[in-house]
Amino acid sequence: MAESAWQTGEVSRRALLSTVGVGLVGSAGCLARGEDSGLSGEIRIDGSNTVLPHSAAVAEEFQWQNNRVQIPIQGSGTGAGFQRFCTGETHVQNASRPILPDEEELAAENAIEYIELEVVLDGIAIYANPENDWCDCLTTSELNAIWESGSAVETWSDVREEWPDEEIVLYGRDSASGTFDYYTEAINGEYGNIRSDYSASSDTNVIVRGVRGNQYALGFGGAGYYYENEDDLKLVGIDDDEGEEGCVQPTTETIEDESYTPLTRPMYAYFRRDQFEREAFREFARFYFEDDPRDDEELAYTQTSARRVGYYAIPDATVEESREEVEATIEEER
Repeated sequence: MAESAWQTGEVSRRALLSTVGVGLVGSAGCLARGEDSGLSGEIRIDGSNTVLPHSAAVAEEFQWQNNRVQIPIQGSGTGAGFQRFCTGETHVQNASRPILPDEEELAAENAIEYIELEVVLDGIAIYANPENDWCDCLTTSELNAIWESGSAVETWSDVREEWPDEEIVLYGRDSASGTFDYYTEAINGEYGNIRSDYSASSDTNVIVRGVRGNQYALGFGGAGYYYENEDDLKLVGIDDDEGEEGCVQPTTETIEDESYTPLTRPMYAYFRRDQFEREAFREFARFYFEDDPRDDEELAYTQTSARRVGYYAIPDATVEESREEVEATIEEER
């Protein structure tokens, strides 16, 4: 039997997003290929646009091994996804930040119970234009001055006197995004604390195009998007003002050892407890944390999927903790 592109390692974030298209991960095609394990049913996933490529990679491989299971996936954004998840429209919620108190209340109102599992690490990167030859590093204090609500920073020279007296053109994620929530809290101290005069988008590719098109632009988004657009972007390092690390850029090493601070973040999948009554759902939840037999490092599918789409693997200890939580939930919900 022929192998899928994912199985051969020939997959990228862009390819998976293309596969997702209008929100479906190859559902129809999987009926005609892969392996029939006997499992069937539908598992609806929505939430973070940032987590979507990772979730799509896991789902694609699971569907290859269980080709009668349909897994429609959308990337409406963490906030919009939680609205659907907490009212029972979806079964799994991808999230690039933890659930918020008002979302917990909505879930309780609708009798939606869930488990939260850390599935992937990401770094939020600071992008500049490749023609920017003055800014290689920003401190967290400088980022705060640039991005905070009511900021008086208008030009690059407002950040450092020796930099160009040219307007900083800013791009970033919109308020429906978990990336927005995490970034504003990490840099500005609270969710939603951000200046209003920046170009906000739900799509990181729009941010990439904006920064690419203006020498004086600056933006933020997932680090993996930089590594898919290295010719079009410049990566700006961060000095967290606290330690002796100095200026650190987001790489596999600095994100997985969490020395890229404060913009290394865990990202999550929320699984509805009532769905564990279904065998296909149980096996899908287990699959995330099962060992990938093709990996020499004996990593789990969630870890290998992360690296194959440009994200970063959660620690082995986290995999084991999540595996135990899934098994405990299965026992409780059967």
